[in-house]
Amino acid sequence: MKYFSLIVLFLTLIACQNKDDSGQKMKTINYIDRASGEARTEKVPSEGMLKWLYSSPSGKLALNVLFKRKFFSALGGWYMNTRISKNRIPEFIAEHNINLNEYQRDSVQDFSSFNDFFYRKLKPGARPIGEHLVSPADGKILVFPTIKDVLSFFVKGIEFTLTDFLRDKVLAEKYAGGAMAIVRLAPPDYHRYHFPASGLASETTKIKGHYFSVSPLALQKSLEIFCENKREYCTLATQEFGEILIVDVGATMVGSILQTYQPGEVKKGDEKGYFAFGGSTLVLLFEQGKIQFDSDLIDNTGKELETTIKMGEKIASPLNGL
Repeated sequence: MKYFSLIVLFLTLIACQNKDDSGQKMKTINYIDRASGEARTEKVPSEGMLKWLYSSPSGKLALNVLFKRKFFSALGGWYMNTRISKNRIPEFIAEHNINLNEYQRDSVQDFSSFNDFFYRKLKPGARPIGEHLVSPADGKILVFPTIKDVLSFFVKGIEFTLTDFLRDKVLAEKYAGGAMAIVRLAPPDYHRYHFPASGLASETTKIKGHYFSVSPLALQKSLEIFCENKREYCTLATQEFGEILIVDVGATMVGSILQTYQPGEVKKGDEKGYFAFGGSTLVLLFEQGKIQFDSDLIDNTGKELETTIKMGEKIASPLNGL
């Protein structure tokens, strides 16, 4: 069975390399660079493969038979931990224009594998921590003042409920009238994530799931991915913003979600954990009437555009103006 699975994996990967977009078009992924205010187009890693997986009958079959499975992502994670994977680092840095000077290890030779490079640590002070509520990670952000706004942004008619997402009816009701932020981490991004505010952090709750891609090309097809992927969450009780639910969502080729924090008192900007190789997502849920997102983030989301964000950048203020 093991060898059969590997053969299927090999043949499927070959198929992916030779598939086009099946004649079905997906939207161009545009976003706003927050620093300049300019609109840009994202270069999506493995774009052709994603279009095939989510837009064609043969791709959807491969997705459900193989790509969403734990063993597929575990196999990718295993390879990314080998020394041979280190050979991919220089090309990856050049392709995505990554500035190693921001990180504690600033030479390719300092890393033992691609994963070692992938969850690299920042130098102290590389991400200044702003006022009020800040982004927990580098990536691209969407913000929704109400949960209803989430559904109007994505494909109409889909099934997405907080109860399905959290697998906890009581917890879902707590945040049902509140706000939501989605921070998407693409493979080139810094993949450690941090606490967006100071407070009391609970223990982590884990929810088993699959490993679908969280690329916008996949989410265009179904927001249900968030309700099906592996995810973990904790509650952060704060004075300024009430109780914040922080949900870490895994994805295809994410070998692991690793928590590095200890439950108890934490400070804004403290590291919470990191993702091993792959694109990933953080979802923040807020109680009703607790926060006000920054106007530029609201405006951009209203135009169906993500906004680039850095860990530590301010994203919201307390609604009571404290």
